[in-house]
Amino acid sequence: QSLVAIIGALTLLLAGFAALTQRDIKRVLAYSTISQIGYMFLALGVGAYSAAMFHFMTHAFFKALLFLGAGVLIHLLHHEHDMFKMGGLRKQLPITFWTFLIGSMSLAAIPLISSGFYSKDQILWLAWSSTKGSPLLWLAGLIGALLTSLYTFRMVFVTFYGKARMTVEHPPPSAMTIPLIVLAVLSTIGGFVETPETLGHVTWFSNFLHSTLPAVKLSGQDTGAELLFQIIAAIAALGGVFVAHRLYISRSDITEHMTSTPWIQALHRFWKSGFGFDTLYDRLFVQPYYWIARTNRNDVVDLVYRAIAKVTQGFSKSLSQTQTGRVRNYAFAVALGAVVMIGLVIFI
Repeated sequence: QSLVAIIGALTLLLAGFAALTQRDIKRVLAYSTISQIGYMFLALGVGAYSAAMFHFMTHAFFKALLFLGAGVLIHLLHHEHDMFKMGGLRKQLPITFWTFLIGSMSLAAIPLISSGFYSKDQILWLAWSSTKGSPLLWLAGLIGALLTSLYTFRMVFVTFYGKARMTVEHPPPSAMTIPLIVLAVLSTIGGFVETPETLGHVTWFSNFLHSTLPAVKLSGQDTGAELLFQIIAAIAALGGVFVAHRLYISRSDITEHMTSTPWIQALHRFWKSGFGFDTLYDRLFVQPYYWIARTNRNDVVDLVYRAIAKVTQGFSKSLSQTQTGRVRNYAFAVALGAVVMIGLVIFI
């Protein structure tokens, strides 16, 4: 389980840094999904099975909302995926903006008003207070929460605020907006099935799961400590929003100055490429497979299939000679066939 927790912590951090550098709105959400799966594995690694499932449930609500909202934007903007070519869409698409904002707040775990806060806060607390947890695992989760808030509201501010770079020709149909509203409601109230002791201590979800899954073993932390860690998590989430607003709304010149630095550009490219995993996978698996396929293209198996193909082509070519288009030939063939059939009947 310790290895699972470490893998989860590394996953949520690496995916969070990669999401910070993406321009494609769906790639931001895709890396975000990987990061949130990292939180679930972190919870599993410290023995908090119900917390992992709780975050899995709330994540289903707000991530479905965000992907659907991104799909609405892409559809209305002629299949444009680049956030930096959008901007100023909150006035043109108010329903999409507000529902997308609700999903973003839940993803960023904005305190009290989002379902993601309750599920992510539970994971962070148990990463500290579980007998299998540790300060390092908690710190990784906290940094991940800051990163999540930062890249999420970077996406919101770049897409919906600032100067409008594209014009929406028509509002989204009700077939798109109604699911957005439903998912926005679930993304808001979905977290109230499991609240911490400092906020009412509702345990409906964990009680339901504990009929089949074991409860997490705590190291004996008190309620005051839990409240302190909730405040720290809330500060991290709100801090990410503040930094994103600072970098992409009020002081965008800071971002331009930072990205002009050579080592920042190199780091940006490294993060944007997903830490080189795609390149590594291509070199370790894809290219060797291509080489083996090209080298082995004339093996015995291929020769057998080629022989079958040649025989089939030969039969096809021979039979095609009978289709001359000449009526006299067809009449002769019919007469010859009749003579042969009559001869067989007489002599056999």
